[in-house]
Amino acid sequence: MKHLLVCALAGALVLSLAACGAPPEADPVGSIPGALETPEGAVMTCRLVGDGLLAEGEDGPYGGTGIFTFGTDEDTVVTVDGQPAQVSDLCPGMLLTVTWNGMVAESYPAQLGMVDALAADSGDTDDRCGLYLQVLEDLWADNGALAADISCLGLDLSEVRDLTPSEKDAVSYLFSCRHLEGELVTGTWEELVEAGYIDGEALYWEDGVFLSLRGSAEDTFTGEIWRSGLGASYLVDCTAQMAGDGSWTYEVGSYATA
Repeated sequence: MKHLLVCALAGALVLSLAACGAPPEADPVGSIPGALETPEGAVMTCRLVGDGLLAEGEDGPYGGTGIFTFGTDEDTVVTVDGQPAQVSDLCPGMLLTVTWNGMVAESYPAQLGMVDALAADSGDTDDRCGLYLQVLEDLWADNGALAADISCLGLDLSEVRDLTPSEKDAVSYLFSCRHLEGELVTGTWEELVEAGYIDGEALYWEDGVFLSLRGSAEDTFTGEIWRSGLGASYLVDCTAQMAGDGSWTYEVGSYATA
């Protein structure tokens, strides 16, 4: 289980992509204390997630567990399908080959130094992170009373079978920063009870709400929002379909409440 104080960093570190818009320019971070240095001209594969966040592939400096913000300037070379493009042509779900100056500021999310090149193949676009973010948003919007007056958000994506560890972290981070000015705690319901967040005997979380997703988009999945034994809502046997542009839609099999 991880305990993350995240949203205080959001304004300083998240570089937004409006729809498929460009992140603003950012200064290189080579002089930032506590930076991780990798070889100049370092290259890795990342999934571009909503709001301009990168979910690291296994060839990155953290072995596929990191999430990154990034900056570009007029010298950044962008290609899509081998053709010259603009950063604004990059959309969430694209798989990017990222070449940067080798510096990583070890904040959360980590912050890449200046990016030299971004290369995408549109055929690899798969915005599965966007799908699960939408499911979480729908659970939240339909059950606003359960999420009232909270200072802590519990998220469990451990049983989502078709996201990588970095993609799960990216989804958790983005969702918490949209809805919470407090503490994000990731873990199962049982782990949050054991850690003292949830009162397991009274079946109640006084100052928090718990959301979880289970399954996969290629099969079926369920979504849950829980505040107490008498305050919970479930999306059951959801099915999803990916469009040709890599975006996803889903349908709910059935609803349940407690």
